[in-house]
Amino acid sequence: MIPTVGRIVYYKSFGTPGGEFPSVEHAAIITQVHTAVCVDLCVINPTGMFFNTSVMQGDNPGQWDWMPYQKQQASK
Repeated sequence: MIPTVGRIVYYKSFGTPGGEFPSVEHAAIITQVHTAVCVDLCVINPTGMFFNTSVMQGDNPGQWDWMPYQKQQASK
């Protein structure tokens, strides 16, 4: 899939080093596309939102990825 501005994806938060707050997935809106795997995001969480630039695609904390439904649709 090719990312485009306005698409909603998952962003995996870093969490805290001591584990007080675990790494969790948040909804995020793509605000700018740099490459097929690097985008800028507006991340939405329960207490507000923040903007994150040059986020790489992947499964690790601090990265974004497609939602399972999007992956399923793309595989059809």
